Amino acid sequence: MRDLATNPNNADRDQRSIAYTRWVIETLNIPGLSDIHVHFMPDNVMEKVWNYFDKEGPLVARKWPIRYKATTQNRLQLLSKLGVVEFPSLCYPHKAKMAEWLNDWCTDFAVRHPNVVHSATFFPEIGVVDYVTKSLTEGCRVFKAHIQVGRYDPRDPLLQEVWELIELSQLPVITHCGSGPIPGPFTGITPIREVLGNFPKLKIVVAHMGSPQYEEFLQLATDFANVHLDTTMTFTPFTEATDPFPYKLVPRLRELEDKIILGTDFPNIPYEYDIQIRSLFNLGLGEEWLAKVLWYNGHRIISKG
Repeated sequence: MRDLATNPNNADRDQRSIAYTRWVIETLNIPGLSDIHVHFMPDNVMEKVWNYFDKEGPLVARKWPIRYKATTQNRLQLLSKLGVVEFPSLCYPHKAKMAEWLNDWCTDFAVRHPNVVHSATFFPEIGVVDYVTKSLTEGCRVFKAHIQVGRYDPRDPLLQEVWELIELSQLPVITHCGSGPIPGPFTGITPIREVLGNFPKLKIVVAHMGSPQYEEFLQLATDFANVHLDTTMTFTPFTEATDPFPYKLVPRLRELEDKIILGTDFPNIPYEYDIQIRSLFNLGLGEEWLAKVLWYNGHRIISKG
């Protein structure tokens, strides 16, 4: 595993990030940050993800250098210094026969690291109901569904019983269903809205605020009581350059203040961690709103307690 954390320039920037996030936590008088969108994966899988961003995928043209290429231990230590006190590992498959062993890895990872919220994932395949049931039995607290990377239809008949099980569990599903940064065959509002039509009590957390279909997904959160949105990469200068959040929609963020949850995509971001927090602060929606987004909303739906 490559480790760029020893770069002295990175170390200086990390100290500035730590100082800022700690200042925000102290100012808001919250226990820390509850980041619902963090990725830890087996080393070989994380390497492949980073290689995709660096050399292989269509994101290369966007100049998306992964900021936090470091060992697992160094990344865990940095999150702790930043004041991130709870976060999932959010593994996800891009093909069949991956999800079950990723779930086993996530179970072990959560056992070994007490700040990690036990997560699981799934894919439309034979046996999916069995391994999702196993994850629920083992104490999973949050699921990850990456419809864009997995390129699967969330309405697939193989997933109907899975959605039913998760709806009954009332556990959140962090769901990348928007079409950013690259559309997939089943991204956009229609597929996931149809899933919710069949399972209206599903606790869906729309990743990236549904970028770039912000208005449609804000409406989804308005229409369904258990639909939330995470802030991952939204409002940051990087995303604003290509998929800006419409200024006219900012008041909707206040209306949905109990449904907006901090997410960052750490470590797979092209800027320092504090940029996400600064971007939320700069929306000017007030300290009460910010405290809910940075701590209370996420803690409420993923807490072990």
